This record gives sequence, structure tokens and C-alpha cells, in this order.
Amino acid sequence: MTSATVAPTASGVWSVVVGQPGAVEVLSAAAEAAAAVVAGGEASPGAMTHAWLFTGPPGSGRSVAAKAFAAALQCTVTDDRPGCGECAGCRTALAGTHADVRVVVPEGLSISVAEMRALVQTAARRPTSGRWQVVIIEDADRLTEGAANALLKAVEEPPPRTVFLLCAPSDHPDDVSVTIRSRCRVIALRTPPASAIADVLVRRDGVAQAKAAWAASVCGGHVGRARRLATDPAAEQRREAVLRIPLGLRRAADVFTCADELVKTAEAEASEVNDTRNEAERQALETAMGAGGTGKGTASATRGAKGAMKDLERRQKSRSTRTQRDSLDLALVDLAGFYRDVLITATGAREVSLNHPDRAADVATAAASWSAESALRRLEAVLACREALEINVKPRIAIEAMITALHRG
Repeated sequence: MTSATVAPTASGVWSVVVGQPGAVEVLSAAAEAAAAVVAGGEASPGAMTHAWLFTGPPGSGRSVAAKAFAAALQCTVTDDRPGCGECAGCRTALAGTHADVRVVVPEGLSISVAEMRALVQTAARRPTSGRWQVVIIEDADRLTEGAANALLKAVEEPPPRTVFLLCAPSDHPDDVSVTIRSRCRVIALRTPPASAIADVLVRRDGVAQAKAAWAASVCGGHVGRARRLATDPAAEQRREAVLRIPLGLRRAADVFTCADELVKTAEAEASEVNDTRNEAERQALETAMGAGGTGKGTASATRGAKGAMKDLERRQKSRSTRTQRDSLDLALVDLAGFYRDVLITATGAREVSLNHPDRAADVATAAASWSAESALRRLEAVLACREALEINVKPRIAIEAMITALHRG
């Protein structure tokens, strides 16, 4: 980590938004304008609108910024700028328990039209206990065409006290339909600087300064990844295993060994994340449908539960697939970063910082052994694998093809 000056720490709900002072300024002004509207006054022209699109690279904190904004909109403290972080409105909105803040987190590969129609219908109601109805849609790029059309109708004719907050990655802007984007005010987030990430790890999570600086330097600007690396030894070990691959491909047999390890690690991580939740969902459904009961209605209830159980299993399978692919993608991002480091080292771009500064010795070894063209071909193979997984190529096939290309160079 460099000794660059860290920007002043934001206060209240904005303290969770890391390294985005420009966005915080705009959102804070909008929340102030929204409070004026609720109070019956006049807001600054153009400060507040009913639809927002948060874009930025992975890890920039799109959903975090959206939730902080939602909290500021629900803030009940009126003697200061909204977003105190202490009142019931702020705390429940940030915790995800506010009755008038709904968060859509796609667990599968997409957001269905049925889910979006139900959400739009609920969002049309007046706020029950809060000041605004706020709908946060994480990964809005996963909206199906039908779901996007359902959302578009609500965005075109919004209820007077409803705000839509959409989040989408900036590297695929076209995945959110142009008609929806044209009706949203865009908040473009940047990759947080390592100094800001290290600062929040120390201040918020109690991580030691040295560990925080290391995690911030190797996380690729991803705040959540930095926290996992700094606090979870298993995450650090998975990263180490991935970064051993480039120099570990010495024989043809190593291709299948490495591919098998990558896929099995992703599958294990998906099971670790989802198994407990899946079992709890199954038990809750069985209880709701009368499992274990006695009486005349028990048999018919059990038969009726079979369809609901199949639907639950389908959703759980989709969620597991998403988790597995996210885990693989994270490994591929680390691999791409390594080959990028090799490429800039081989071409003598000394002023460019490394993605993996703690692997500088391995990077130098690879740069001395491979040509720049070979490093570029390997980087392209990793990026092609990411694209293949996005279009639903079976993970094992995509990973084996990639590692074969990495071995051949």
C-alpha cells in the first residue's frame, strides 16, 4: 500500500461506501432533496429522481451504495443531512429489515418476469412505516426480457413515493436495456483505491494494518474480496492454489489434475454456502405443508407438497449453479491477473502496478520463460473461458479447454 493521503472518512450510512466521495456527494444531496419533498417543501431541481442505476466494476460497492442511499431516504432525523446511521430508519434499512425497502438478489441465473411483476405490484403501494417505498435490484443485468419489460412499465409511470435503485456492472452496460437506462440517473462508481480499502478493513473489521494492506493490494479493488482474504484463511488458501497453476503446468497430465481441482473446489464452496440453507428451506416447506401431521387432510397435503418441493429443488439447483460459477469466475479473475502481470513485466512496463504484488517472483520467472505473445495467448484463453461460462458451457469442459491452452502457451 502506498502512503497516499486517504480521503476524509464519510459519516453515518455513507461510512460503508468505500472510496466513492463523488457518488456520496451526489446521493447525499439527493437524500436531502427527498427529505424536503416528504416535508412538503421544494427540492433542488434535478437533485432527486425516481430511478437510479448504480454501475461500476466488480467489487466497487454498487449494492452497498444503493443500500446506503435507501437508508438515507428512510432516515428520520431532520436536524441534519439525512443518513445519520443511528435512527431506526437507517439501521433497519442497512440491516435489510425495513418494511419499505425491498432488495432483489438473483439467486439463480436470471430474474424472472413473475418475480418482477410481483415486486412492481408491491412497490406501487404507499409506504407503510417509512418515508419512501425503495426497491433495490442487485445484478439488474440478469433481468429476463419479460422481467425488464415489467420493470420498464413501473419506471415509466412510477408511483409518487417509490424509488427504484438498479445495480449493474459497468463492463456490460448493454445487459440493461437502453429504455430502462434512459430513464435512470446513473451513478458511476470507480474501483476503490487500495488505501481506502485497507483503511476500512482496519477501522470496521479490526484487521491488523499489515494484513489489511496485503489484502487491499491483491483484491483487485474488490472490497468484499479484500475482507474475505483478510479474515478467512480458506479464501487465502484457495487463492494460493489458483496462483500455483501457471508455473505448475509442466506435464500434459497436470492439465486434468488442475482442472479437476478447480471444478471440485468450486463445487465444494457451493455446497458449503448452500447446504445448510437448503435443508432449512426444505424443513420449513415440509412444516408449512403439514408434514408429520395426522388426520384426514394429511395425505392430500403431502401430495400437494410434492409440486412445491420440486419447485424448491429447482430454485436451489439454480442457486447452486450460480454459486459454483461465481466461485470459478473469481478463480479466473485471479488467473487473468497473473498473466496480465506477466505480460506487463515481459514488455517492460515498470510503472504499472501488479495485480498480485506478493507473487512478483513467480511473475518474473514466467516473464523470463515465456514471450510476451505467449503470455497474451494465455491471458486470452482465461478471458475466453469466462465468456464460455457466461453462455452456459459446462464448467469442466470450459476449464479443461482453458488449462490445455495455458499448458501449450
